[in-house]
Amino acid sequence: MGSNELLKEYSPYLEYKDGVLYFDGVNLQELAKELGTPLYVYSANHIRDQIRAYKEAFKDALIAYAVKANFNLGVINIAAQEGCGADTVSGGEIYRAIKGGIPADKIVYAGVGKTDEELRYALEQDILMFNAESEMEIEVLNELAGSMGKKARIAIRVNPDVDPKTHPKIATGMKKSKFGIDIKKAFEVYKWAAKLPNIEVVGIHCHIGSQLLDLSPFEEAVQKVADLYQKLKKEGINIKYLDIGGGLGIKYKPEDKVPTPKDLADIVLPIVKDLDVQLILEPGRSIAGNGGILITQVQFLKDKDDKKFVIVDAGFNDLLRPAMYGSYHHIVAVKENPEKITCDIVGPICETGDILGENRTICKVNRKDYLAILSAGAYGFVMSSHYNMRPRAAEVIVENGSYKVTRPREDWDYILWKETV
Repeated sequence: MGSNELLKEYSPYLEYKDGVLYFDGVNLQELAKELGTPLYVYSANHIRDQIRAYKEAFKDALIAYAVKANFNLGVINIAAQEGCGADTVSGGEIYRAIKGGIPADKIVYAGVGKTDEELRYALEQDILMFNAESEMEIEVLNELAGSMGKKARIAIRVNPDVDPKTHPKIATGMKKSKFGIDIKKAFEVYKWAAKLPNIEVVGIHCHIGSQLLDLSPFEEAVQKVADLYQKLKKEGINIKYLDIGGGLGIKYKPEDKVPTPKDLADIVLPIVKDLDVQLILEPGRSIAGNGGILITQVQFLKDKDDKKFVIVDAGFNDLLRPAMYGSYHHIVAVKENPEKITCDIVGPICETGDILGENRTICKVNRKDYLAILSAGAYGFVMSSHYNMRPRAAEVIVENGSYKVTRPREDWDYILWKETV
C-alpha cells in the first residue's frame, strides 16, 4: 500500500503532495515553521463528515458530541453548526459547550462525582437531562432542585455488565466499574426516583466503554436497555430518551478494521424500532480522533549500540495515551524520504516511559525535521499537562487550504500567572 493510500484510511483530507504532508489542503511543513511545535492540527471537513455520517445513519437521533474527547472551542462550534448536542462530564464542559454554541437544551450531563456547585450550575442552565450515576446523586439532585424551585430531568445510567472488549482502563459497562447502577437493581431505583417531588424521570442512559471495534457488546447492551424500557413502561414510567452512549472505535494501527456509524445503526435500530423514544448517541473519539494530528519537531538523533532514538519536542505532557494506555499512534514524516530508519520516537520528558512510538520504521529524518502523530484529535490536548514546566501546545483548525489558530501556544508566564511566592 502506498503512503497516500494508507493516509486516506485515516482521513480523506490527509495526503502527500510533492513529498510534503498536507491536511485539509494546508501544507503542514509550512504551518509548523510558522506556528512552531508541538502543534495540534484539526480538520474541520473531517469532523463535519463524521458528524454527518452519524446523522445520516441515525436520522431522528440527537448526536451529543462527547466534549471530553476534544474540548477545543473551535471543534465544539463545528459540532454546534452541524446541529449536535453535547455529552458532558463536568460543569466546566457544560460551560465550554454553551460557549461553543451548543444550546443547553441539547446537553446531557454524566459523571460519577458531580459537585453541588456543578449540579446547581446545570440546573440554572436548564440542560436537557442529568445522567445520574447513583442513588445518592439522585437524592442530592432532588434536594438542590427543590431549593431552587426547579425539577431536575434525569436518566439513570445503568450498568449492563457487558464486556466491551477494549482496554480495561476505558471499559465502563462491566459490573466492577465505578460507573452507573447495576441493571438488575435499576428497575427498583427508577420506581423510587419517579416518586421524588423534584425529579422528572425522562431517560435511560448506558455507555459501556470506548474504542470499540467489535459491535457485539453494543447489541447486547442495547437489548438489555430495551428490555428495561418495556418493564418501566408497564410500571407507568414513560421514558422519552434512550441514550446509548458512544464508544465507536477509530483506526490507530494501519491494520485496524473500523466499524462505521451505519454499521452501528444496522445493529441498534432494529432493537429500538418499536420503542417510543428519541435516541441519543454520544460519539467523541469517532468524530474528532482521526480529524486531528500532532506535529512535533526532531530535536536530536541518538544511536546507542543497535538502538536508534529520534528525540522530539512533544512528550507525554502533550500526548499521554501511549504512556498511560500503551496506545499505538501511527507516526509519519512530514517530508517524505526514500531512505528509512527503525527507531524509538521519544519525547523530552524526564521519564523513561516518555515513548511516543517504539521500534517504528519511518522516513529518515534530520534535526529540525517534522513528524506527524496521527489519530491525535481525541484525548490528546484535553489530557495534556504542564509536567516538567512545559507549556501546552497550540491548536489550529484547518479547512480547505486555510487555517485558524483557536488556542495560541502557552509560555512560561502563562503557566505561572496565578501563582505567588
